[in-house]
Amino acid sequence: MLAGSPEEDKGTPRLLKSRAVRKILAFLLPLVLWAATAQAGEVLILKATAYTSSPRETDRTPYVTATGAKTRLGVLAVSRDLLEKELPYGSLVRLYDLGRWQDGKGAGAFDPLFKGLLFVVEDTMNKRKRQQIDVWLPDRSLALKFGVRRIKVVVVRRGRGP
Repeated sequence: MLAGSPEEDKGTPRLLKSRAVRKILAFLLPLVLWAATAQAGEVLILKATAYTSSPRETDRTPYVTATGAKTRLGVLAVSRDLLEKELPYGSLVRLYDLGRWQDGKGAGAFDPLFKGLLFVVEDTMNKRKRQQIDVWLPDRSLALKFGVRRIKVVVVRRGRGP
């Protein structure tokens, strides 16, 4: 069967016969495939802090994230520069504690909390923050113990893909 022959056209849906639609699909398909697969398995080393649902740490809706999800263990807020490219909403990641940001002391201290947990990007940080994540924790004392840490972030899924 030759391309463009009448036999080929019989099985082709009418919409796909349109030259404009085929051009759009030819442009979009590689982008969709790239977005679904890009960055999976990527490793980022980032500065991390922790936050709670305390009204002094959030906006007027302390138990609701930027995406409308309820806060819970496993919710991650990211700086807006990361949200735009590396970690869009819905991204799934695993976290590994590399210790205090300044000197690496206490590495692994929070790994028992992170173990087996997939974190999902559901919130954003203040616009002044760059290259940083914020881990939601259930109470202020634990968040203060967390302090400022160096965290290895392993991307499991980028965005709200399949």
